[in-house]
Amino acid sequence: MRRVLPILLLAAALGGSASAAPADEVVLPRGDQPPALAIDHFPSRLHAVVWRNWQILPAERIADAVGAEPAQIEELAASMGLPANQPISDRFKPYFYKTVLRRNWHLLPYDQLLTLLEMDAEELAFLLHEDDFLYIKFGRSKPRCKPVRWQAPDESQQRRAAEIRDLVARRFGDLSAPAGAARFAFISDLTEPIAATNSGDPLPAAGGPRFLYSYFAVYGDPLLDPAVDPYPEGLLQQLAARGVNGVWLHVVLRQLAPGGPDFPEFGQDHERRLANLRRLVERAERHGIKIYLYLNEPRAMPLSFFESRPDLLGVKKNELATLCTSDARVRDWMRSALTHVFREAPGLGGAFTITASENLTSCASHNLHHQCSRCASRSAAEIIAEVNAVVEQGVHAGDPQAKVIAWDWGWNGHGLAPEHIAQLPRDTWLMSVSEWDLPIQRGGVESRVGEYSVSAVGPGPRATAQWKTARDRGLQTVAKVQVNNSWELSAVPWLPVPDLVAAHATRLRAAGVDGVMLSWSLGGYPSPNLEVMNRLLTDETATAEDVLQQTAVGRYGEAAAPQVRRAWTAFSTAFQEYPYSGAVVYRGPQHMGPANLLHVAPTGRAATMVGFPYDDLDGWRGPYPREDFIRQFETLAAGWQVGLKGLEAAAAVAEPDRRAVVEADLRLARAAHLHFASTAAQAQWIALRDQLSSHDTPETREEIAATLDAEDAFARQLYDLTRADSRIGFEASNAYYYLPLDLVEKTLNIDWVRRRIAEQ
Repeated sequence: MRRVLPILLLAAALGGSASAAPADEVVLPRGDQPPALAIDHFPSRLHAVVWRNWQILPAERIADAVGAEPAQIEELAASMGLPANQPISDRFKPYFYKTVLRRNWHLLPYDQLLTLLEMDAEELAFLLHEDDFLYIKFGRSKPRCKPVRWQAPDESQQRRAAEIRDLVARRFGDLSAPAGAARFAFISDLTEPIAATNSGDPLPAAGGPRFLYSYFAVYGDPLLDPAVDPYPEGLLQQLAARGVNGVWLHVVLRQLAPGGPDFPEFGQDHERRLANLRRLVERAERHGIKIYLYLNEPRAMPLSFFESRPDLLGVKKNELATLCTSDARVRDWMRSALTHVFREAPGLGGAFTITASENLTSCASHNLHHQCSRCASRSAAEIIAEVNAVVEQGVHAGDPQAKVIAWDWGWNGHGLAPEHIAQLPRDTWLMSVSEWDLPIQRGGVESRVGEYSVSAVGPGPRATAQWKTARDRGLQTVAKVQVNNSWELSAVPWLPVPDLVAAHATRLRAAGVDGVMLSWSLGGYPSPNLEVMNRLLTDETATAEDVLQQTAVGRYGEAAAPQVRRAWTAFSTAFQEYPYSGAVVYRGPQHMGPANLLHVAPTGRAATMVGFPYDDLDGWRGPYPREDFIRQFETLAAGWQVGLKGLEAAAAVAEPDRRAVVEADLRLARAAHLHFASTAAQAQWIALRDQLSSHDTPETREEIAATLDAEDAFARQLYDLTRADSRIGFEASNAYYYLPLDLVEKTLNIDWVRRRIAEQ
């Protein structure tokens, strides 16, 4: 069944109907179109297409894309040792399209990608531009890819396919052996309620908001299709048991409310979305959970939207233009639309805003207001505060009890923003990233934290100052934190570092914040970390050690708890060696881990934001010299192994009814270790590869061989782990970074690299 969601969204954005636009009118982004990367470890690009899509798409679809018969594709797959085709269920199509795009981005041109995805061009154009910066994650350019068409393999290709089949059999045995978990099995695990959900006594009711995002929600338009449930009963139940009292959804205001006389094209299907929102509010309320809406408004519109209303156009950027909020008609629409939403969906917890970042919204949102004739004489603080005031007025006219939270992300260039805070309405809460501007020293390199850090325990000086300014005005305050994971490592649902979480919770409690946002779009898994954070925030008399001990005993039992506690402390200590910087967390290979391919010659490609790391070591490392970057990840991985030994000891002594829980958590911890160790090994490989051209010695070649052997072992170990646990390699806004077969491909890639190095 073809997905219609993006068509409807794009039509609404363009101000038209939901009918599809002619294909020749749709412009898919291409950028500078660099050549596609070579994939020489496969016999041909056709073989690569079959391999990379074999675990996710039906053979018939692959055949359609390349102009073959399904039987021909099946025969080609068998020639490489692949098992029978078992694609991911169509039920999960809304989740896995990003995984399909990533693995084929350097293989296929757009028309063949559309066939694989069963999408129209306008659907894909919308997703690339609007779904959590996907096109930016892919590097703002589509590589030039020649069409891949069916052609019977020649003799050389057949020989290489046979080599692959034999290598796979030697390294991995029978790939058709049943896996422990199908991809996305965790969604089923989190859908149905379970009998016992927390690690001890139920948490008492919390005071202020403690809210997070779903572990697996579709980000773009979660309310259009009720079958794509972002918060099923099981997930709500398990989150509530761990002290969570709120969850959030990304929404676009023009899709939730009519546009009135000024914007009649707004509001298509808003009744349907509001009906689904009402049902979600009612279901969540039964678990003591409130729904919060994320507002990044008013969204910029295509230039064509302003042809009939040029007087509303503010500033232009990337073929879009702002609805200028200095015009009363825009503010009036926002206000009335929010009132409509909060009246029609009673019981909403509230909304939080981002007003100086993310999508282009007001003329000041990207600091372009000086280009607008109406806004040029106004300060950014005045414009941004006015937008927040309109949100507050609209929300509270619909529901006076709802909370309006203004996030200070981007205000005054991430500096202190007293002018912004001074102009906020008194019924607004101020939210600030807790760890921002925290000074750290890792590996002798001094720096300051931005955001998305679990390893650096806040609050930092910026948040502390912002909260004080807000409190002096009588505003309530919220800390934005990451409790489960962050872009330090997002490929596992939670990191076993509760000691760091406990330290952060204790400091936030002392800071007197009124609420906590527990995650951005990553980090929404119901974990012990959430329980530790919320127990300490709820009970002002509890000590960190008491809560950590209580959580360990409740989850793992009396027998295993001592070993678990030692493991948690070891993990937490090791994680503080993480070489944090914005460059590392966004551009490093730690999210792909052992699945990131190696290259014999430098690719010259710049790493992209949590998309393609390539071999861009100097882009990964940020302020850390190459040697320090490698050493820090080696130190982290070595310290992490100490924690693994503790969890292994816990599994050995755990009571029978707790052993499965210990073993499942041990799998995640082992996967994290492999990601850290692989990051060090990949960086070492690149450094040695670059050294080889000027310093080709037996010692250098021995180091290369040892590094390749280590990376090969990491890939094989992660293959076993991810086959057993569908959560490994998944993150909500990126779906699966890798599938099990990608780790088999990595061993083929390493074998190919060994051969090429030997020939040099």
